[in-house]
Amino acid sequence: MPSQFLTVALEAAKNAEEIITAYYTDDIKVELKDDETPVTVADRGAEKVIRETIKQAFPDHGFLGEEYGTQEGTSPYLWIIDPIDATKNYIRKIPIFGTQIALMQGEELILGVSNAPLLNELLYAEAGGGAFLNGKPIQVSNVTQPEDAMICHGGLKWFIEKGTFPGAYNLINDAARSRGFGDFYMYHLVASARADAVIEAAISIWDIAAITVIVREAGGQVTDIQGQPVTKDTASLVATNGVLHSAILNYFHGA
Repeated sequence: MPSQFLTVALEAAKNAEEIITAYYTDDIKVELKDDETPVTVADRGAEKVIRETIKQAFPDHGFLGEEYGTQEGTSPYLWIIDPIDATKNYIRKIPIFGTQIALMQGEELILGVSNAPLLNELLYAEAGGGAFLNGKPIQVSNVTQPEDAMICHGGLKWFIEKGTFPGAYNLINDAARSRGFGDFYMYHLVASARADAVIEAAISIWDIAAITVIVREAGGQVTDIQGQPVTKDTASLVATNGVLHSAILNYFHGA
């Protein structure tokens, strides 16, 4: 049985889906935020309905969202929200975009929901309860060597900017296959054994909070590029099937 936390998170994701799909048209208005990233009425409307749905059930919980920032609560629980991960895809009618909802208790991520409506993929997990894709249990792959692995990566320019491109280049060169799917979707692939590892050089917590729980509960491992645990300040990420994790981190040590 899912917890009340998960039940409400799934309801919030579905409520957001209705808004996101309704605005998925050719004439959606796009604005630029202060950091020069795009935002749409769908992003803002989706985050608003997620917050409202959760707030009705848990009025003392706090929130951290990409569009509306931090709202302090009076309990140890913090919901972390990205209403549309991959807004640029959404704007350009690339169907790889999704809603990310995570729950943190204190400093521990305990729940994740990742809903990609146009891909028909709803992934979710709670700490200790396993990971699921459209209601069916999923597990990571058992690939043991980078040269046999499919590696997914975020934007390569960020590895250059952060000084970690040599490690990324060598890993991609050694891997059996690599693809830059970007955003949440590559973590879907790792959690469900369709890919073996993800590397990203520049992220925010709302990008990766939900999928961190999902990959872990599918049997994988998630850290930053230096091998440190995920926190609200994490700015890079390595997510793997677990057995590959140390080998992939080794590419970045001293990179």
